[in-house]
Amino acid sequence: MNRVLILVNITGLIIGISYGLHGPILPVFAKNVIGATYSELGLIGLTNFIPYMFIPLFVGILLDRINNGHLLAVGAAMNSASIYLLSVAQSVPEIMGFRVMTGIAHAFFWPPCESIISNESSEKDRVRNISWFTMFFVIGFMVGPLLGTAFLEGLDITYRILFQIAAFILAAGIITALLASRKRVRNHHEGFSFSSIKQMKKFPEVIILLIFCTSSFGIILTIFPAFLNDRGMTASDILLLYFVFGISRVVSLALAGKFARNTSHTLIAGTIAVSMGLAISIYAESIITFGIALVLMGFGFSIFFPLTLEIILSKTRKAISGKIIGAYETIFGMGWAIGPTIGGPISQSFGNEIPYALFCIIGIGVAVFAIISRKKLEPQRVLN
Repeated sequence: MNRVLILVNITGLIIGISYGLHGPILPVFAKNVIGATYSELGLIGLTNFIPYMFIPLFVGILLDRINNGHLLAVGAAMNSASIYLLSVAQSVPEIMGFRVMTGIAHAFFWPPCESIISNESSEKDRVRNISWFTMFFVIGFMVGPLLGTAFLEGLDITYRILFQIAAFILAAGIITALLASRKRVRNHHEGFSFSSIKQMKKFPEVIILLIFCTSSFGIILTIFPAFLNDRGMTASDILLLYFVFGISRVVSLALAGKFARNTSHTLIAGTIAVSMGLAISIYAESIITFGIALVLMGFGFSIFFPLTLEIILSKTRKAISGKIIGAYETIFGMGWAIGPTIGGPISQSFGNEIPYALFCIIGIGVAVFAIISRKKLEPQRVLN
């Protein structure tokens, strides 16, 4: 692993720690301190993810023109500021405004990292290197809740101070991003085009799986912590559960290289695992049962990313890989926005367990679809 890849992985680790430190607590803070309803939690999640439906497409264009490390540094700086501002939020609209900033910032984090890794990797090593980067991010997301538990219980700090600590940690990512930018990783510059969107139309099967996965993931990130709180889980319990969630994701990503040998089978298994986790969540009452549900979902959510990206990149011209990454991340944004948009109002109107039942049923249907379409869920293999 070369120097640039190491720096990108460290950046992912830092940002992951910050996300893990504040992310699972934000819905609890919004519900218990600000007084947000489930519908408002859904709106907060929507405003966070709506920018990710559009901004990655334009960031993808910039990836072919501007030093990717500089774009990554911009994202880290904006992200740090948006998280710090949460510490002074007094209303739901303020939180929504600050989460819009977070959504824009995330679009300047993930696509540049993917682009740097793609350009620093051979086709044979690309899945492994992208999985390693994601694993570093997830390790951070796993460590963050543990730090949060220590701060909340050991130091007896408030949620607002926790957000400030998360912001300062994330700011360190600016330094590693700038260090990674010292090496240019892009040599060609194509003009503006919508070729990436046209390319994505070639992968309808991948898009369907991604939208289900990211919609479900969006609910788990934005509404599920409040659901856990209503089921009797304390803030520390919730952070510990997301630590377990992180362990599952790290193990899954560590094995991504082996799973890639049977991509379609793994994606089918991941879809089934997410559906099972959602089903268990409906009836869970104890921290152990919720932990089992999150372990299953952790596997499914994590394995989708490197394998689906490899399917697309393996069938895409190198010259537009930056733009196709932007279009790919836009699909993520669509799913992340759909989940909270549906989940929040449904929880408010019909019961807080109904979104998980609905997405469980959808997941079963998607799994059947994936089985039927499994031949199209394989990457273009590189011959030795």
